[in-house]
Amino acid sequence: MTDQALIGLIGGMSWESSAQYYRLINEAVRARRGGVASARTLMWSFDFAEIEALQHQGRWPELSRRLADAARALEAGGADFLVLCTNTMHREADSIEAAVRIPLLHIADPTAEAIKAAGLTRVGLLGTAFTMEQAFYRGRLDTRHGLEVLVPEADDRRAVHEIIYNELVAGQVLDTSREVYRGVIARLVERGAQAIILGCTEIMLLVSQADSAVPLFDTTSLHAMAAVEMALRQPA
Repeated sequence: MTDQALIGLIGGMSWESSAQYYRLINEAVRARRGGVASARTLMWSFDFAEIEALQHQGRWPELSRRLADAARALEAGGADFLVLCTNTMHREADSIEAAVRIPLLHIADPTAEAIKAAGLTRVGLLGTAFTMEQAFYRGRLDTRHGLEVLVPEADDRRAVHEIIYNELVAGQVLDTSREVYRGVIARLVERGAQAIILGCTEIMLLVSQADSAVPLFDTTSLHAMAAVEMALRQPA
């Protein structure tokens, strides 16, 4: 018998952000428990080259199948709940949930709860083009949490997306790209955004609160902390 649940991490999308999840979760458990305590985790890590190609080919049914297979493998390995370490692939959250009996901790929910707790209702969203332009993410923030979501204009969306896929997922953090993101954030604030969601798990590598005049809500950190809370209050 253990006093913390086993977290099933679906990662590798990209491993740059998955490594941050692993660090954040373990640091938080150690801070809570003291000594050399660490989290109980089990990770399935994809080859992101394959995932990225399928995303840009629009082969979502194949991606859904792969994610469902990973979820079932983690469940079979003893995971008590699942954490999908990416915003974009929450497009297939329903397929993951349908494939297993254990719960999926959806990345949008702890993000929205933190925003509402701060008393904010109108937020700007940065992420991949899939996350910014499709309804699966913005729709959940709207219908489940009552948030008004602004996305950048087309040219800014393209720049944000290309920096993610051409640089951040490869571990490249460039000052020039930070300036691009600062400009995108500033334009969202001019349109009325009270806060900005860093809705791609790699964006935390590039920008920080110093780059924004309004609060930033980092989905990676919020998701990881919610996973720790769930693991420690739901012992296996």
